[in-house]
Amino acid sequence: MKKLRLIAMIEASFFAAFAIILDFLPSIKLSPSISISAAMVPIFILAFRWGFKVSFIAGLLWGILQIAMGDAWIATPLQAFIEYFVAFACIGFAGLFYRVIQNQLRTGSKKKALAWVVLAIFAGSLARYFWHFIAGVLFFGSYAPKGMSPVLFSFLANGATMLGAAIICSILCVLIISSAPRLILRKLDDESLQTHKNAS
Repeated sequence: MKKLRLIAMIEASFFAAFAIILDFLPSIKLSPSISISAAMVPIFILAFRWGFKVSFIAGLLWGILQIAMGDAWIATPLQAFIEYFVAFACIGFAGLFYRVIQNQLRTGSKKKALAWVVLAIFAGSLARYFWHFIAGVLFFGSYAPKGMSPVLFSFLANGATMLGAAIICSILCVLIISSAPRLILRKLDDESLQTHKNAS
């Protein structure tokens, strides 16, 4: 178990670093407030490999790295905490679907597994952008066009970003997992399962 935990933490660090590398790539900018990228893909892959806790930690690490590398847009300490600690960590909610995705893949139900993958990605994206929406209302209402309420402005900006990111991440994850399902089915799981069977 200690070895598994160590491997999980190493992977969490690696995937968080990979996410921030993807974040530096050009994104789809629909407006100054709406920027869509595929940077969450590594955290989602990790979520389907390890589940909620590890992907929660990886998302948190990604947020911390954004601040450390000067890629964060910080208005106040509370806004930074909400948007780069809480919001990024909440991508890990996709990991709540870990067991059902793993079970469907192991039993050969790839289409069902991929459907759960898409649902998990939308859940993780929604969990993240809910907090960006809250921060938008509280801290960035002044950026709303004249006559538009901060709530509507934040809803439209973060809602469009969430939807775009979730669609792009879903397409990429479905392509990756359908072509290489072993990427999320860890070898150690198979070995542990076989050891358990032999012991019984």
